[in-house]
Amino acid sequence: MDRPAPPPYRRIADDIRRRIDAGELAPGDRVPSTRRITQEWGVAMATATKVLTTLRQEGVVRAVPGVGTVVAEPQRAARGEPPRGRRPRDADSGLSRDRVVRAAIKVADAEGLRALSMRRVAAEFGVSSMALYRHVANKDELVLLMANAAFEDVRLPDPAPEGWRDRMEAGARLQWALYQRHPWLAQYLSVTRPQPMPNAMALIEWTMARVKGADPVTLIHMALTLLSFVLSTASGFEDDLESEQETGMDQDQWMASMEPAFEGILTSGSYPMYAGVAGIDEDVVNLESIFEFGLARIMDGMGLLIERRAGGA
Repeated sequence: MDRPAPPPYRRIADDIRRRIDAGELAPGDRVPSTRRITQEWGVAMATATKVLTTLRQEGVVRAVPGVGTVVAEPQRAARGEPPRGRRPRDADSGLSRDRVVRAAIKVADAEGLRALSMRRVAAEFGVSSMALYRHVANKDELVLLMANAAFEDVRLPDPAPEGWRDRMEAGARLQWALYQRHPWLAQYLSVTRPQPMPNAMALIEWTMARVKGADPVTLIHMALTLLSFVLSTASGFEDDLESEQETGMDQDQWMASMEPAFEGILTSGSYPMYAGVAGIDEDVVNLESIFEFGLARIMDGMGLLIERRAGGA
């Protein structure tokens, strides 16, 4: 007796998986979005959504805030590492402040800052939360240490850009990449209530080092304007991560679920700007495009300010 054909979602999921296994899609590459799946395989949006959900459940792909669904890194299956909660006894007594901070960063990266707690971090080591208090005073101190440690990992380009614009753009991109790696970080940082973080301050100093002719007040305003733009745009990474955990849908899936509602609004003719963008198949408006557009416009404005200062205006 012939076996029944697999359902369409399973067939498509297997096809995408074959592309990954064949090396056509490498870890970190974007996989076809729900819209692309509907176009390439001629299936309904619900089927396309189920394809990505299936691949995520199987650990083949993962959602990256502000980017989309990408190929996941190969799972590090058991290599002699004991499962959580059953770690060797010597590991229980081998805690240090650095290990606690790094474990907390790992939790916050994967689950968001709201999910972070002393108990949650302690579970990473298979110990009670009281064991952590020997190394950090409380959660507030832990998050501060996490943020400073994240900035410590930033590697400045060598040689450094010499021009003021190249240097400021490089600094902004270093921050942007950092917030992508740590989606919680942008929402934690504050311009109005800054925390003492030498590593973060060092990056801002480096970013502004080639601006000449500006008085200290103007210079700090320039630095904070750039910082505020990057922070506000990058805050979408954490929003996206938390929304995915609450709804179970990544960005592509959520947008697909909203299409019927938006279609009714856009076809009314009252929103020509939005309708014009919606008619473009390619994903032309996203966090990355907003960052690139805004950064270029801020640099243009900074250039005018520096020119006027140089001219004595």
